[in-house]
Amino acid sequence: MSKLETSLQAAMNARIIGSGSETMVLAHGFGGDQSLWDKILPYLTKHYQVLLFDWLFSGAVKYPNLYDPLRYSSFDAFADDLIALMDELHLTSSVFVGHSMSGMIGCIASIKRPQLFSRLILIGASPRYINTDDYEGGLEGATIDNMITSIESGYENWTLSFVKLLVDNNDPLSVEHYLRCLKSMNPEFVVPLAKIVFCSDERETLEKVTTPCTIIQTTNDLVVPESVAHYMQKKIKGETTVEIVKADRHLPQLTAHLELVHVLGRVLGFEMFSTP
Repeated sequence: MSKLETSLQAAMNARIIGSGSETMVLAHGFGGDQSLWDKILPYLTKHYQVLLFDWLFSGAVKYPNLYDPLRYSSFDAFADDLIALMDELHLTSSVFVGHSMSGMIGCIASIKRPQLFSRLILIGASPRYINTDDYEGGLEGATIDNMITSIESGYENWTLSFVKLLVDNNDPLSVEHYLRCLKSMNPEFVVPLAKIVFCSDERETLEKVTTPCTIIQTTNDLVVPESVAHYMQKKIKGETTVEIVKADRHLPQLTAHLELVHVLGRVLGFEMFSTP
């Protein structure tokens, strides 16, 4: 990132907490911030030094003027920021946990700099959301077009409907948490970011990923069907497994955090259920 008057660490609210000889990087998804990891963080910090940060589009950042939608016109720009942040903090061979859009960002970063990552853990990730004749992405192009129109015509109303799509409505505290994150974003950032996320096609990227991967999929994700997880497993060149979390919707770190912790513990070989 060029012409920063502050460090990337400060710009992205980056912090490292926890213990252990290995580092874990937690990367939130569209509309979120690092607070979305709060429920699972106490378990992870017992075993890892955990890097938390906010993408520059987040409403939690202190320098929103640093986010230029023209620069962030693809996942590559976000991957470059991730790499630069890890270089700034002198991190290598880390476990990367990316939720939603950050899953593909982590994949791209691992192609550019494979030595930065020992494993990719991709939660609710997708290389393409729009269905085609030979691919089930989960959404129709018209659905994406209508979503973009809804954002442009009434951001407040759109946030309410979008949260219901992503978060289990039986968990009102989690609904409110994600809604606060969405409402804190600059609405001018949301349309171009949504176009990047929901209109992208990164399927060819998967074949270049050689880092070992774990794909974590919920049983009822309304935007990423289970077929996407298995498609990614087949395409990624690195050793890849799929883990299913019994949970509704797209944010298990909020609505099924104990189930998610259990899966992470099994995948990473740690007993995560000792008292945080």
